[in-house]
Amino acid sequence: MTAPKPADPRGRWVAILTGALSILIGLVYLVLITVLDARGPMQPPPPEALGLAAAPTAPAEAQI
Repeated sequence: MTAPKPADPRGRWVAILTGALSILIGLVYLVLITVLDARGPMQPPPPEALGLAAAPTAPAEAQI
């Protein structure tokens, strides 16, 4: 039998770095979702934003 080959130190550091980066991205995502969720329920956009209704115009006497 042959002795097992020692692990590549560079590969080990790459694995540690990518694992830490993955955990960091996950934590940032959780914080972002928590902040966005704390703003309250989402409100639908006004009909003007969807082009379903005309935007109100100023009265005729206000236009000069």
